[in-house]
Amino acid sequence: MSTTLVKGQNGAVPAAEVVVSVRVAAAAELSALLVTEQGKVRSDADFVFYNQPSGPGVRLRNGVAGQPAELVIALAQVPPQIAQIRAVITLDGAGATFGRIPPPVAVVADQSGKTLYEYRIEDLASESIVIAVELYRRYGDWKVRAVGQGYAGGFAALVTDHGVSVEDAPRPVQPVPATAYPAPPPAPVHAAPPPTVSAYPTAPPPHSPPAPPPPGFGTPPVAPPAGDPGLSRGRPVNLSKGQRVTLRKEGGVALTRIRMGLGWDPAKQGGLFGRRPVNIDLDAWVAMFAGRHLADVAYYGQLTSKDGSIRHSGDNLVGGGGVGDDEQIVVDLTRVPRQVNTLLFIVTSYQGHTFEQVSNAYCRLVDDTTHAELARYALAGGMPFTAIAMAKVFRAGAEWRLEAIGEGFQAKHPGEAVPQLGRFISVD
Repeated sequence: MSTTLVKGQNGAVPAAEVVVSVRVAAAAELSALLVTEQGKVRSDADFVFYNQPSGPGVRLRNGVAGQPAELVIALAQVPPQIAQIRAVITLDGAGATFGRIPPPVAVVADQSGKTLYEYRIEDLASESIVIAVELYRRYGDWKVRAVGQGYAGGFAALVTDHGVSVEDAPRPVQPVPATAYPAPPPAPVHAAPPPTVSAYPTAPPPHSPPAPPPPGFGTPPVAPPAGDPGLSRGRPVNLSKGQRVTLRKEGGVALTRIRMGLGWDPAKQGGLFGRRPVNIDLDAWVAMFAGRHLADVAYYGQLTSKDGSIRHSGDNLVGGGGVGDDEQIVVDLTRVPRQVNTLLFIVTSYQGHTFEQVSNAYCRLVDDTTHAELARYALAGGMPFTAIAMAKVFRAGAEWRLEAIGEGFQAKHPGEAVPQLGRFISVD
Protein backbone atom coordinates (compact mmCIF):
# COMPACT_ATOMS: atom_id res chain seq x y z
CA MET A 1 0.00 0.00 0.00
CA SER A 2 1.42 3.39 -0.96
CA THR A 3 1.80 6.36 1.38
CA THR A 4 0.45 9.80 0.53
CA LEU A 5 2.89 12.53 1.50
CA VAL A 6 2.19 16.16 2.33
CA LYS A 7 4.64 19.00 1.88
CA GLY A 8 7.69 18.56 4.14
CA GLN A 9 6.86 14.97 5.08
CA ASN A 10 9.46 12.23 4.57
CA GLY A 11 9.66 8.47 4.52
CA ALA A 12 12.13 5.61 4.27
CA VAL A 13 13.13 4.19 0.89
CA PRO A 14 13.24 0.38 1.21
CA ALA A 15 14.31 -0.32 -2.40
CA ALA A 16 17.76 -0.38 -4.01
CA GLU A 17 16.38 1.20 -7.16
CA VAL A 18 13.51 3.65 -7.38
CA VAL A 19 11.59 5.29 -10.20
CA VAL A 20 10.34 8.86 -9.88
CA SER A 21 7.54 9.83 -12.25
CA VAL A 22 5.07 12.69 -12.44
CA ARG A 23 1.53 13.25 -13.66
CA VAL A 24 1.12 16.71 -15.18
CA ALA A 25 -1.84 18.10 -17.12
CA ALA A 26 0.42 20.08 -19.48
CA ALA A 27 3.57 19.69 -21.53
CA ALA A 28 6.46 19.37 -19.08
CA GLU A 29 9.94 17.97 -18.57
CA LEU A 30 11.34 16.02 -15.63
CA SER A 31 14.99 16.48 -14.64
CA ALA A 32 17.24 15.81 -11.66
CA LEU A 33 19.85 17.82 -9.77
CA LEU A 34 22.43 15.80 -7.85
CA VAL A 35 23.75 18.06 -5.11
CA THR A 36 26.22 17.93 -2.25
CA GLU A 37 25.58 18.83 1.41
CA GLN A 38 26.04 22.46 0.36
CA GLY A 39 23.14 22.19 -2.08
CA LYS A 40 25.38 22.64 -5.14
CA VAL A 41 26.08 20.41 -8.12
CA ARG A 42 29.69 19.29 -8.47
CA SER A 43 29.66 19.81 -12.24
CA ASP A 44 27.34 19.92 -15.24
CA ALA A 45 27.37 16.10 -15.17
CA ASP A 46 25.20 16.23 -12.04
CA PHE A 47 22.30 17.76 -13.97
CA VAL A 48 20.21 15.04 -15.67
CA PHE A 49 17.73 16.34 -18.25
CA TYR A 50 16.40 15.61 -21.74
CA ASN A 51 19.62 16.67 -23.48
CA GLN A 52 21.87 14.86 -20.98
CA PRO A 53 19.73 11.88 -20.01
CA SER A 54 22.13 10.08 -17.71
CA GLY A 55 24.31 10.97 -14.76
CA PRO A 56 26.01 9.17 -11.86
CA GLY A 57 23.41 6.62 -10.74
CA VAL A 58 20.51 8.47 -12.39
CA ARG A 59 19.01 8.20 -15.88
CA LEU A 60 15.93 9.33 -17.75
CA ARG A 61 13.74 6.81 -19.54
CA ASN A 62 10.58 7.31 -21.56
CA GLY A 63 7.44 7.65 -19.48
CA VAL A 64 3.91 6.63 -20.28
CA ALA A 65 2.26 8.25 -23.30
CA GLY A 66 1.60 11.94 -22.82
CA GLN A 67 3.70 12.22 -19.66
CA PRO A 68 7.32 13.31 -19.06
CA ALA A 69 10.17 10.84 -18.88
CA GLU A 70 10.84 8.98 -15.63
CA LEU A 71 13.92 9.17 -13.40
CA VAL A 72 15.42 5.76 -12.68
CA ILE A 73 17.75 5.99 -9.67
CA ALA A 74 20.16 3.20 -8.70
CA LEU A 75 20.90 4.34 -5.17
CA ALA A 76 24.02 2.20 -4.72
CA GLN A 77 25.60 3.84 -7.77
CA VAL A 78 25.12 7.40 -6.56
CA PRO A 79 28.54 8.83 -5.57
CA PRO A 80 29.05 9.29 -1.82
CA GLN A 81 29.60 13.06 -2.27
CA ILE A 82 25.99 13.40 -3.44
CA ALA A 83 23.71 14.08 -0.48
CA GLN A 84 20.43 14.79 -2.30
CA ILE A 85 18.78 14.01 -5.63
CA ARG A 86 16.16 16.64 -6.45
CA ALA A 87 13.46 15.80 -9.01
CA VAL A 88 12.43 18.94 -10.91
CA ILE A 89 9.33 19.52 -13.06
CA THR A 90 9.59 22.26 -15.69
CA LEU A 91 6.58 23.38 -17.72
CA ASP A 92 7.10 23.89 -21.44
CA GLY A 93 5.75 26.86 -23.33
CA ALA A 94 5.96 30.60 -22.82
CA GLY A 95 3.68 31.81 -20.04
CA ALA A 96 2.85 28.34 -18.72
CA THR A 97 2.34 28.25 -14.94
CA PHE A 98 1.21 25.59 -12.46
CA GLY A 99 -1.59 27.87 -11.29
CA ARG A 100 -3.39 27.30 -14.60
CA ILE A 101 -3.49 23.49 -14.38
CA PRO A 102 -4.52 20.89 -11.78
CA PRO A 103 -1.83 20.20 -9.17
CA PRO A 104 0.85 17.81 -10.50
CA VAL A 105 1.48 14.53 -8.71
CA ALA A 106 4.92 13.02 -8.04
CA VAL A 107 5.15 9.24 -7.66
CA VAL A 108 8.02 7.22 -6.17
CA ALA A 109 7.94 3.51 -7.01
CA ASP A 110 10.32 0.56 -6.61
CA GLN A 111 11.99 -1.28 -9.48
CA SER A 112 8.99 -3.62 -9.88
CA GLY A 113 6.62 -0.69 -10.38
CA LYS A 114 5.03 -0.86 -6.93
CA THR A 115 4.13 2.67 -5.78
CA LEU A 116 5.81 3.59 -2.50
CA TYR A 117 4.82 7.26 -2.18
CA GLU A 118 2.59 9.82 -3.88
CA TYR A 119 2.75 13.56 -3.42
CA ARG A 120 0.12 15.97 -4.79
CA ILE A 121 1.91 19.32 -5.18
CA GLU A 122 -0.57 22.01 -4.24
CA ASP A 123 -0.47 25.76 -3.59
CA LEU A 124 1.45 26.57 -6.78
CA ALA A 125 0.46 29.70 -8.70
CA SER A 126 2.81 31.71 -10.94
CA GLU A 127 5.60 29.13 -10.84
CA SER A 128 6.73 27.38 -14.02
CA ILE A 129 9.28 25.11 -12.34
CA VAL A 130 9.13 23.16 -9.08
CA ILE A 131 11.33 20.80 -7.08
CA ALA A 132 8.81 18.03 -6.56
CA VAL A 133 10.56 15.52 -4.30
CA GLU A 134 14.09 14.79 -3.19
CA LEU A 135 15.87 11.61 -2.20
CA TYR A 136 18.43 12.21 0.52
CA ARG A 137 20.89 10.31 2.70
CA ARG A 138 20.31 9.96 6.42
CA TYR A 139 22.71 7.89 8.55
CA GLY A 140 23.67 5.65 5.66
CA ASP A 141 20.12 5.09 4.42
CA TRP A 142 18.05 6.83 1.76
CA LYS A 143 14.81 8.68 2.45
CA VAL A 144 12.33 10.63 0.36
CA ARG A 145 10.93 14.07 1.17
CA ALA A 146 7.99 15.97 -0.37
CA VAL A 147 9.44 19.38 -1.25
CA GLY A 148 7.06 21.32 -3.53
CA GLN A 149 9.36 24.34 -3.83
CA GLY A 150 8.35 26.42 -6.84
CA TYR A 151 10.23 29.05 -8.87
CA ALA A 152 8.32 31.79 -10.66
CA GLY A 153 11.56 32.78 -12.38
CA GLY A 154 11.98 29.35 -13.96
CA PHE A 155 15.43 28.40 -15.15
CA ALA A 156 17.13 31.57 -13.92
CA ALA A 157 15.82 31.21 -10.37
CA LEU A 158 16.69 27.52 -10.26
CA VAL A 159 20.33 27.94 -11.33
CA THR A 160 20.74 30.91 -8.99
CA ASP A 161 19.55 28.80 -6.07
CA HIS A 162 22.07 26.13 -6.94
CA GLY A 163 25.10 28.39 -6.98
CA VAL A 164 24.85 30.55 -10.11
CA SER A 165 24.23 34.24 -9.49
CA VAL A 166 24.17 37.36 -11.66
CA GLU A 167 25.85 40.56 -10.53
CA ASP A 168 23.38 43.20 -9.37
CA ALA A 169 25.41 46.13 -10.64
CA PRO A 170 27.71 46.49 -13.62
CA ARG A 171 31.42 46.72 -13.05
CA PRO A 172 33.43 49.22 -15.07
CA VAL A 173 34.65 47.69 -18.29
CA GLN A 174 38.42 47.98 -18.59
CA PRO A 175 39.58 48.81 -22.11
CA VAL A 176 40.80 45.67 -23.88
CA PRO A 177 42.16 46.49 -27.33
CA ALA A 178 40.65 44.39 -30.09
CA THR A 179 40.36 44.30 -33.81
CA ALA A 180 37.33 43.56 -35.78
CA TYR A 181 35.97 39.52 -34.77
CA PRO A 182 35.84 37.79 -38.13
CA ALA A 183 27.90 25.26 -37.35
CA PRO A 184 27.16 22.12 -38.41
CA PRO A 185 24.40 19.65 -37.60
CA PRO A 186 23.76 18.87 -33.95
CA ALA A 187 26.66 17.09 -32.26
CA PRO A 188 26.69 15.24 -28.93
CA VAL A 189 27.26 17.17 -25.74
CA HIS A 190 30.68 17.00 -24.10
CA ALA A 191 31.74 13.45 -23.38
CA ALA A 192 34.13 14.43 -20.60
CA PRO A 193 32.64 15.58 -17.28
CA PRO A 194 32.37 19.39 -17.36
CA PRO A 195 34.25 21.50 -14.82
CA THR A 196 32.60 22.25 -11.51
CA VAL A 197 30.09 25.08 -11.32
CA SER A 198 32.15 27.38 -9.15
CA ALA A 199 34.13 30.56 -9.45
CA TYR A 200 37.13 30.18 -11.72
CA PRO A 201 40.46 31.18 -10.11
CA THR A 202 41.19 34.87 -10.51
CA ALA A 203 44.64 34.18 -11.93
CA PRO A 204 44.77 32.51 -15.35
CA PRO A 205 46.58 29.17 -15.72
CA PRO A 206 50.27 29.38 -16.60
CA HIS A 207 50.90 29.95 -20.27
CA SER A 208 53.82 30.62 -22.55
CA PRO A 209 54.69 34.26 -23.23
CA PRO A 210 52.46 35.43 -26.06
CA ALA A 211 53.79 36.08 -29.49
CA PRO A 212 53.98 39.73 -30.55
CA PRO A 213 50.38 40.91 -30.66
CA PRO A 214 48.74 41.24 -34.05
CA PRO A 215 47.25 44.54 -35.14
CA GLY A 216 44.56 45.63 -32.71
CA PHE A 217 45.96 43.77 -29.65
CA GLY A 218 48.32 45.45 -27.21
CA THR A 219 47.87 48.79 -28.94
CA PRO A 220 45.46 51.59 -28.07
CA PRO A 221 42.01 50.91 -29.52
CA VAL A 222 40.87 52.98 -32.42
CA ALA A 223 37.71 54.90 -31.70
CA PRO A 224 34.82 53.49 -33.74
CA PRO A 225 33.41 55.68 -36.46
CA ALA A 226 30.57 57.96 -35.42
CA GLY A 227 27.10 56.67 -36.16
CA ASP A 228 25.97 53.20 -37.18
CA PRO A 229 27.59 51.91 -40.36
CA GLY A 230 25.20 50.63 -42.99
CA LEU A 231 24.67 46.92 -43.59
CA SER A 232 24.73 45.57 -47.10
CA ARG A 233 25.23 42.25 -48.83
CA GLY A 234 28.17 43.37 -50.93
CA ARG A 235 30.35 45.03 -48.30
CA PRO A 236 30.13 43.50 -44.81
CA VAL A 237 31.16 45.77 -41.94
CA ASN A 238 34.43 44.93 -40.18
CA LEU A 239 33.58 45.81 -36.61
CA SER A 240 35.98 47.13 -33.98
CA LYS A 241 35.58 47.00 -30.21
CA GLY A 242 32.61 49.05 -29.05
CA GLN A 243 31.31 49.67 -32.55
CA ARG A 244 27.56 49.34 -33.11
CA VAL A 245 25.35 48.65 -36.09
CA THR A 246 21.60 48.93 -36.30
CA LEU A 247 20.03 45.69 -37.42
CA ARG A 248 18.41 46.99 -40.56
CA LYS A 249 19.55 46.57 -44.13
CA GLU A 250 19.92 49.06 -46.93
CA GLY A 251 16.62 50.81 -47.46
CA GLY A 252 15.83 50.71 -43.72
CA VAL A 253 14.32 47.19 -43.71
CA ALA A 254 14.59 45.71 -40.20
CA LEU A 255 16.32 42.36 -39.88
CA THR A 256 14.11 39.69 -38.34
CA ARG A 257 16.28 36.55 -38.39
CA ILE A 258 20.00 36.78 -37.78
CA ARG A 259 22.66 34.11 -37.54
CA MET A 260 25.85 34.36 -35.51
CA GLY A 261 28.62 32.18 -36.90
CA LEU A 262 31.75 31.17 -34.97
CA GLY A 263 34.83 29.66 -36.53
CA TRP A 264 38.30 28.77 -35.29
CA ASP A 265 41.29 26.57 -36.07
CA PRO A 266 43.35 24.69 -33.50
CA ALA A 267 46.89 25.99 -33.22
CA LYS A 268 49.59 23.53 -34.26
CA GLN A 269 52.08 22.86 -31.50
CA GLY A 270 53.80 19.99 -29.73
CA GLY A 271 54.62 16.58 -31.18
CA LEU A 272 57.13 15.82 -33.90
CA PHE A 273 58.44 19.06 -35.38
CA GLY A 274 55.78 20.97 -33.48
CA ARG A 275 53.09 20.24 -36.08
CA ARG A 276 50.55 18.21 -34.10
CA PRO A 277 47.17 20.01 -33.88
CA VAL A 278 45.83 20.56 -30.40
CA ASN A 279 42.07 20.05 -30.19
CA ILE A 280 40.51 23.19 -28.78
CA ASP A 281 36.86 23.02 -27.82
CA LEU A 282 35.24 26.45 -28.02
CA ASP A 283 31.55 26.88 -27.24
CA ALA A 284 29.36 29.65 -28.59
CA TRP A 285 26.24 30.41 -26.55
CA VAL A 286 23.74 33.15 -25.75
CA ALA A 287 22.58 34.52 -22.39
CA MET A 288 19.17 36.25 -22.50
CA PHE A 289 18.57 39.09 -20.05
CA ALA A 290 15.37 40.86 -19.02
CA GLY A 291 16.82 44.02 -17.53
CA ARG A 292 19.53 42.75 -15.19
CA HIS A 293 17.92 39.34 -14.64
CA LEU A 294 19.02 36.21 -16.45
CA ALA A 295 15.99 34.86 -18.34
CA ASP A 296 17.43 31.87 -20.21
CA VAL A 297 20.56 30.42 -21.81
CA ALA A 298 20.91 28.68 -25.19
CA TYR A 299 24.05 26.53 -25.15
CA TYR A 300 25.36 23.03 -25.93
CA GLY A 301 23.20 21.57 -23.12
CA GLN A 302 20.02 23.37 -24.22
CA LEU A 303 20.11 23.96 -27.95
CA THR A 304 16.84 25.91 -28.10
CA SER A 305 15.76 28.68 -25.75
CA LYS A 306 12.55 28.02 -23.82
CA ASP A 307 10.63 30.54 -25.93
CA GLY A 308 11.96 29.08 -29.19
CA SER A 309 13.48 32.36 -30.41
CA ILE A 310 17.11 31.13 -30.32
CA ARG A 311 18.45 27.92 -31.83
CA HIS A 312 21.99 26.55 -31.49
CA SER A 313 23.38 24.44 -34.32
CA GLY A 314 25.01 21.92 -31.99
CA ASP A 315 28.32 21.40 -30.23
CA ASN A 316 31.63 21.23 -32.12
CA LEU A 317 34.31 19.67 -29.93
CA VAL A 318 37.46 20.48 -31.93
CA GLY A 319 36.98 23.45 -34.24
CA GLY A 320 37.22 23.50 -37.98
CA GLY A 321 40.40 23.79 -39.92
CA GLY A 322 38.33 24.24 -43.03
CA VAL A 323 35.95 26.70 -44.61
CA GLY A 324 32.74 27.78 -42.89
CA ASP A 325 31.41 28.30 -39.39
CA ASP A 326 32.07 25.71 -36.71
CA GLU A 327 29.09 26.69 -34.56
CA GLN A 328 26.07 28.82 -35.43
CA ILE A 329 23.29 30.46 -33.43
CA VAL A 330 20.09 31.57 -35.16
CA VAL A 331 17.95 34.29 -33.55
CA ASP A 332 14.39 35.08 -34.59
CA LEU A 333 14.09 38.64 -33.28
CA THR A 334 10.33 38.63 -33.78
CA ARG A 335 9.96 35.83 -31.20
CA VAL A 336 12.19 37.23 -28.48
CA PRO A 337 9.88 37.99 -25.50
CA ARG A 338 9.18 41.68 -25.00
CA GLN A 339 10.75 41.71 -21.55
CA VAL A 340 14.07 40.37 -22.90
CA ASN A 341 16.13 43.36 -23.98
CA THR A 342 19.71 42.05 -24.19
CA LEU A 343 21.24 38.99 -25.85
CA LEU A 344 24.89 38.37 -24.94
CA PHE A 345 26.92 36.22 -27.33
CA ILE A 346 29.66 34.47 -25.35
CA VAL A 347 32.47 32.08 -26.30
CA THR A 348 34.06 29.82 -23.69
CA SER A 349 36.95 27.38 -23.95
CA TYR A 350 35.68 24.14 -22.43
CA GLN A 351 39.06 22.50 -21.75
CA GLY A 352 40.65 25.70 -20.45
CA HIS A 353 42.78 26.55 -23.49
CA THR A 354 43.37 30.27 -23.71
CA PHE A 355 42.76 32.29 -26.84
CA GLU A 356 46.54 32.44 -27.30
CA GLN A 357 46.19 28.83 -28.52
CA VAL A 358 43.49 29.58 -31.09
CA SER A 359 44.03 30.62 -34.70
CA ASN A 360 41.74 32.29 -37.20
CA ALA A 361 38.93 32.75 -34.68
CA TYR A 362 36.07 34.99 -35.78
CA CYS A 363 32.40 35.66 -35.42
CA ARG A 364 30.12 37.04 -38.08
CA LEU A 365 26.57 38.30 -38.45
CA VAL A 366 24.50 36.87 -41.30
CA ASP A 367 21.05 37.81 -42.57
CA ASP A 368 19.42 34.41 -42.19
CA THR A 369 16.80 35.26 -44.82
CA THR A 370 19.22 36.08 -47.65
CA HIS A 371 22.31 34.32 -46.18
CA ALA A 372 24.30 37.50 -46.83
CA GLU A 373 27.17 38.25 -44.45
CA LEU A 374 26.60 41.68 -42.90
CA ALA A 375 29.31 42.13 -40.25
CA ARG A 376 32.45 40.40 -39.04
CA TYR A 377 34.54 40.64 -35.89
CA ALA A 378 37.96 38.89 -36.00
CA LEU A 379 39.97 37.59 -33.04
CA ALA A 380 43.62 37.38 -34.02
CA GLY A 381 45.03 35.90 -30.80
CA GLY A 382 47.24 37.02 -27.93
CA MET A 383 44.57 36.93 -25.19
CA PRO A 384 45.36 34.97 -21.99
CA PHE A 385 41.67 34.27 -21.30
CA THR A 386 39.39 31.23 -21.53
CA ALA A 387 36.21 33.19 -22.30
CA ILE A 388 35.20 36.22 -24.29
CA ALA A 389 32.10 38.38 -24.38
CA MET A 390 31.94 38.57 -28.14
CA ALA A 391 28.98 40.81 -28.90
CA LYS A 392 25.56 41.83 -27.71
CA VAL A 393 22.27 42.46 -29.46
CA PHE A 394 20.06 44.87 -27.54
CA ARG A 395 16.88 46.86 -27.91
CA ALA A 396 17.21 50.59 -28.62
CA GLY A 397 13.67 51.89 -28.69
CA ALA A 398 11.83 50.01 -31.43
CA GLU A 399 15.06 48.79 -33.05
CA TRP A 400 17.62 46.09 -32.36
CA ARG A 401 21.31 46.95 -32.39
CA LEU A 402 24.50 44.90 -32.42
CA GLU A 403 27.58 45.98 -30.46
CA ALA A 404 31.03 44.38 -30.69
CA ILE A 405 32.47 43.83 -27.18
CA GLY A 406 35.61 41.67 -27.44
CA GLU A 407 36.42 41.54 -23.71
CA GLY A 408 38.14 38.46 -22.29
CA PHE A 409 37.64 36.91 -18.85
CA GLN A 410 38.16 33.57 -17.10
CA ALA A 411 35.44 30.92 -17.45
CA LYS A 412 35.28 27.52 -19.14
CA HIS A 413 31.51 26.99 -19.39
CA PRO A 414 28.24 28.85 -18.79
CA GLY A 415 28.10 27.93 -15.10
CA GLU A 416 31.36 29.79 -14.50
CA ALA A 417 30.60 32.63 -16.91
CA VAL A 418 27.08 33.72 -15.94
CA PRO A 419 28.07 35.33 -12.59
CA GLN A 420 30.49 37.59 -14.51
CA LEU A 421 28.13 38.87 -17.20
CA GLY A 422 26.49 41.72 -15.31
CA ARG A 423 29.09 44.23 -16.47
CA PHE A 424 28.17 43.70 -20.13
CA ILE A 425 24.41 44.13 -20.09
CA SER A 426 23.91 47.84 -19.43
CA VAL A 427 22.87 49.77 -22.51
CA ASP A 428 22.85 53.46 -23.32
